Amino acid sequence: MFSNQFKLIWRRLLKDRQFTILNLLGLSTGLACAFLIYLWVSDELHVDTFHRNNTHLYQVLANQKNADGIRTITATNVLLARTLKQTMPEVEEAVSALPPSWFGKMTLSVGTNSTMATGTFTDPAFFTMFSWHLLQGDAGQVLTDKNSIVISKDLALRLFHTTNDVIGKTVDWQHEKTYAVSGIFEGTPANSSLQFDYVLPMENFIGTHTYEKNWGMSSDPGTFLLLKPGTDIDHFNAKIAGFMKTRYAASNETLITRPYARGYLYGRYENGVATGGKIEYVRLFSIIAIFILLIACINFMNLSTANASRKIKEVGIKKVIGAGRGILIGQYFAESMLMTALSMALALLIVRLALPGFNAITAKQLSLHVDGTLALIILAIGLVTGLVAGSYPALYLSGFKPVAIFKSSLKTSVSALLVRRGLVILQFSLSFIFIVGIIIVYRQVQYIQTKDLGYNKDNLLDFPSDGIAPPQAASLLAEMKTIPGVVNASGMDHGSVYEFGNSVPYVDGKPTKDYLSINNFGVNYGMIETLGLKMASGRSFSKEVSADSAEIILNEAAVAAFGLKDPLGHTMEVFYGDGPRKIVGVVKDFHFQSLHENVKPMALRLTPSYDNAIVTRIKSGTEKETIAAIGLLYAKYHPGFPFEYRFLDDDFQAQYLAEKRISVLSRYFGGLAILISCLGLFGLVAFTAERRFKEIGIRKVLGATAGSIILLLSRDFLRLVGIAILLAFPLAWWAMDQWLQGFAYRIRVGSDIFLIAAASILLLTVATISFQSLKAALSNPVDRLRSE
Repeated sequence: MFSNQFKLIWRRLLKDRQFTILNLLGLSTGLACAFLIYLWVSDELHVDTFHRNNTHLYQVLANQKNADGIRTITATNVLLARTLKQTMPEVEEAVSALPPSWFGKMTLSVGTNSTMATGTFTDPAFFTMFSWHLLQGDAGQVLTDKNSIVISKDLALRLFHTTNDVIGKTVDWQHEKTYAVSGIFEGTPANSSLQFDYVLPMENFIGTHTYEKNWGMSSDPGTFLLLKPGTDIDHFNAKIAGFMKTRYAASNETLITRPYARGYLYGRYENGVATGGKIEYVRLFSIIAIFILLIACINFMNLSTANASRKIKEVGIKKVIGAGRGILIGQYFAESMLMTALSMALALLIVRLALPGFNAITAKQLSLHVDGTLALIILAIGLVTGLVAGSYPALYLSGFKPVAIFKSSLKTSVSALLVRRGLVILQFSLSFIFIVGIIIVYRQVQYIQTKDLGYNKDNLLDFPSDGIAPPQAASLLAEMKTIPGVVNASGMDHGSVYEFGNSVPYVDGKPTKDYLSINNFGVNYGMIETLGLKMASGRSFSKEVSADSAEIILNEAAVAAFGLKDPLGHTMEVFYGDGPRKIVGVVKDFHFQSLHENVKPMALRLTPSYDNAIVTRIKSGTEKETIAAIGLLYAKYHPGFPFEYRFLDDDFQAQYLAEKRISVLSRYFGGLAILISCLGLFGLVAFTAERRFKEIGIRKVLGATAGSIILLLSRDFLRLVGIAILLAFPLAWWAMDQWLQGFAYRIRVGSDIFLIAAASILLLTVATISFQSLKAALSNPVDRLRSE
């Protein structure tokens, strides 16, 4: 019985080739998009969840209450972890760990072999709390010796060219300190938010930065806790909230915890409350996957119901010879399931072929390994898709009455017509939203890349000044300025324009009432000129003014925040222990953070003795030879250090990788969704022309032109698309307005965007239906009426 049904279904699919091909293409494309998005979403949801203690791992955050609101930071006091372990019975283990980006890439050497690597400083329990797989060494002992270092397998191969007999051998760090290898770990998994090549004991960092032992000054490492099973996290948060004030009375910090694995997806806070982060893109693409799959299912429903005219007599005969409605419903669901299975197989092939390109866009390492879990998910998606896609055709076709069928009095019911038209409207409403989204995301990304940042980011080269004494930094800069392709050069105390916020304790020698926060930027002479910053008032730093070492320059945002109507001449202490500095200039606001943020208060301090990075503006068109010359000069002042540089423009672009990926992916997925819709429309026009073939023949005999026939077949579909555009307009505007709210600086959503989207949809509709309409209009009326 089953084999006979299968044969009948298979023969029907082969007979209706156009119907089969259109449905197969639509469903497989929709399923392939859904699978790709599922792989990406699944990977995002599993970031940092691989640790064996995942359910009990927490990170401590600090809410800093300032005059401008509550600022949530991950940087905490280095003493916090060990103190919480000693004083809180709920804490089983605790570690402090510097974020790998704090130092950036450092130079590690073995003999004459040097390489750049990223590392972290942390406490001895690091490898017992977290599941970094140790290939060699004891997890509880590898960091107990202050002079030890744990390196990754990859770093061991780079330094020693082997992982055998490496334990106990020494590695030079920055050509300053020597450490003995105590362990080798596999490396950080791709789904880890922490990426590092080596680990050093925290005691080395504290020994170098003695201020870290001060509860009122330190805020560098992250604090991570392993809580005991059964801990009431709400009670624990209430317990540690005011902990900082018990150690430093003037503290403005309130402590909170969050599950460690949530940090990757829920990293954005506003006024002390988690408001989102990467989870928003996970939700967005999940919705896109559902929409694309829904569009594909709508195609199947519409094409199947439109094809019903071919199956009416078959249904009537089966009912006359005793087939019940249940049998017919089962038959059409079986046909839907077979089509879905074929589409599923084709979709998996498409996914396998598309994965390399998809990985390149998303910077992931996704792979299609069908294990038990994925097999169940594929089965579930296939089952749901088959049931949804086949539900309406099965129920609609099986409901025909035999008498009406054989009397040729069967009319398309109003409800069936409304459902089919409603599905077309829904399909093109989603397509309209996709087009609006594509345009707005593209324009916002272009706006970000072209907006005036307040400084000239082009041809700015940045590289670390490792290993040179402060007096040599001045000589390095002086020699660098003699290189023909160098326009200007200066130094700063960090690797890029960055945020290092702290509260201002004194203005004009008086304590500030509120915790007003300001960002510090330590620079050398000439940095303002090198970056191309513009002065609003006052002057830049000058070597001719000896007092400049005790002076600062504010940006306009700082002047406004502190209410300084005439800031020049006022004094401000912007860094603890640094003493009061005189304000000698105001620089126009420039974007030292991403455009997601408003420009924040900033103070430029003159710190010529702390040039941790050199910034050089290179003459356009001379990059190759100029960088080569700088490399030779770098080797002179940095013997044994590899020359690694980057452009500040690359740093700027890196802040918007997520948005750029969203822009690219939205174009691909949006295009595929529109293609699926057009495939369905193509099929519907074909079946409409076939259903009305006698009417078209009679009209042509009576003198109807090809143009009038095309208009006849196109009019209803164009009307439905117009309704879809009107219904989708408010939803598209609301959805994209919500996305743009994540940017402090954003494009204006004008009417032109919606007009372009509407025109695009209408043109695509006309182009899709023109072929079939023209074919019907140009056909011979004799062929149309021959059956009569």
